[in-house]
Amino acid sequence: MASSKEYLQFILEQLSELEEITYRAMMGEFIIYYRGKIAGGIYNDRLLVKPVESAISYMPKVSYALPYKGAKDMLLIEEVDNKEFLKGLFNAMYDELPVPKPKKKKI
Repeated sequence: MASSKEYLQFILEQLSELEEITYRAMMGEFIIYYRGKIAGGIYNDRLLVKPVESAISYMPKVSYALPYKGAKDMLLIEEVDNKEFLKGLFNAMYDELPVPKPKKKKI
């Protein structure tokens, strides 16, 4: 099941207090970037983020979910209605997010 653009817009509005939030559509779902790093995504109309230690520590209740069959577990964010929580979560996890790999140049 693909995620809806309405849910994407809702999540982007909830993250609007953060600078440099971008997204990329990927096979019916959406990858969420924070300041150039992949922070998580929207899968089946659920916000999931990378399970880095700082995110796990920040969350009052930790729940894991698979974004799609065969993927690694990610953290399921249930408090999507709380802008302050989301802002704090993304800021807390930023330093631990992996730096994107440089793209290979086409020859």
